[in-house]
Amino acid sequence: MANKGDRGGSKTRARIAQIATDLFLERGFDDVTIAEIAREAGVSRVTVFSHFDRKEDLLLDRIPSALETIRNALRTRPDELSVTEQMLRLAIAMAEERHPLSGLAEGIAPFVRVVRDAPTLIARLREFAYEAEAAIAAELDADPRFTGDAPLTAALIITCYRTVTVATVRQLVATGGTSLDALAAQHMIRLEQAFRALQHGIDPPTAHAQGRVANPEEAA
Repeated sequence: MANKGDRGGSKTRARIAQIATDLFLERGFDDVTIAEIAREAGVSRVTVFSHFDRKEDLLLDRIPSALETIRNALRTRPDELSVTEQMLRLAIAMAEERHPLSGLAEGIAPFVRVVRDAPTLIARLREFAYEAEAAIAAELDADPRFTGDAPLTAALIITCYRTVTVATVRQLVATGGTSLDALAAQHMIRLEQAFRALQHGIDPPTAHAQGRVANPEEAA
């Protein structure tokens, strides 16, 4: 997806996104049109689409910056940190700042309900997961320090993050957004558990499994 944030100014983009979000929260995603959003924002439909590729991106407007944050984290990874350690630190930082994509932002419960009731928004979030996975794989492929399987590593990192975040969002909606601090603490513990499992393996290898890996031709 193209990042159109600089066309016409970031303030205009932010204002359009905020007005659209307010309308979506009030009436639901499918019942609000681009024409209404443009009218409320005092701009044309053309201006709306000069900043956003599609209607879904008006609500999920943090996706482009999130992708760039992921890329920057991998490009600036210190030599002493593994890829999974760097991504864990990014995930923890997003939780601490209550980034919307951590599922821990203040007032996110109504937002989640809007997404839940709109299949195209759910599909856009799934697409974002694939975009993030592709971004991680591309960065790892370009990093001479990384010698592992880039697509597999990227898929596992995204799976860890998505699984923890979806569980957090479900708890948040179920509780109506109360006890956010306690939920954030639990979220960060689960992130740690998930990424440590990715780093070190869920189960220790058995002698039989080690033999299979060391001598794969024996299974032929």
